[in-house]
Amino acid sequence: MHTLRTKFKNEIIAEFLIPKRKSAKVIIFCDGLPSVPSKKPLLEFFAKKGYWVFHPRYRGTWESEGKFLQKSPEKDILDVIDQLPKGFKDLYDGTIHKINPKTIYIFGGSAGGPAAILASRNPTVTKAVVFAPVVDWNTPTETVTIDSLAKFTKIGFGNGYRLAKNGWDKLKTGKFYNPINHIKEINGRKIFIIHAKDDTTVLWKPVEKFAKEIGCKLLLTKKGEHFSSSNFIEPYFYKQIKKFLKTA
Repeated sequence: MHTLRTKFKNEIIAEFLIPKRKSAKVIIFCDGLPSVPSKKPLLEFFAKKGYWVFHPRYRGTWESEGKFLQKSPEKDILDVIDQLPKGFKDLYDGTIHKINPKTIYIFGGSAGGPAAILASRNPTVTKAVVFAPVVDWNTPTETVTIDSLAKFTKIGFGNGYRLAKNGWDKLKTGKFYNPINHIKEINGRKIFIIHAKDDTTVLWKPVEKFAKEIGCKLLLTKKGEHFSSSNFIEPYFYKQIKKFLKTA
């Protein structure tokens, strides 16, 4: 399948695929940080399952306009959702598509987990599934700090990430793009978290505590290290995800 491209709000570039059959089901993928925007196997897998699938680049990352972390990334996801019924253009052939979704699922992982979790507060979002999400930027880990993440992103990804001047400092405050501060606003019944106990990048115990506080579904595995987006289509996890999406 050939992935298509569009632009939301004249700033946010996204790849997308159209299901073969008429559908009002949508999945939006939220990238981790940093990551390479390459999710074609995921898009193809879920498009074949009957979903409209979208892989946006946050503002200020990769092909998108703007500055990264000037706005909280979940706002970029909500801007994508907002435009779906208004129409978006296939940049290859100019076709205008409009979707009035019956279900919207947000899939994210790691540093993209907060985007999925925080976006789930919007009533238009049906459910969110996240692998190894950051739930508190102020929780220390064994291998990653905000400073080390900033350094690695700058050296390893260059202009792929064009940050707002105070972007990293905003994360350090713990008040920005941080799910732990919004526990009372989050409907845990809409969220499914999957995490491995041997993950040293995002530790599992704070995530388990967060999951209990919001009352969400949590699947802990003994091994797996730091799960990535490719795990969404692994048979064992996909079976669990499919079951969760079908529950009321």
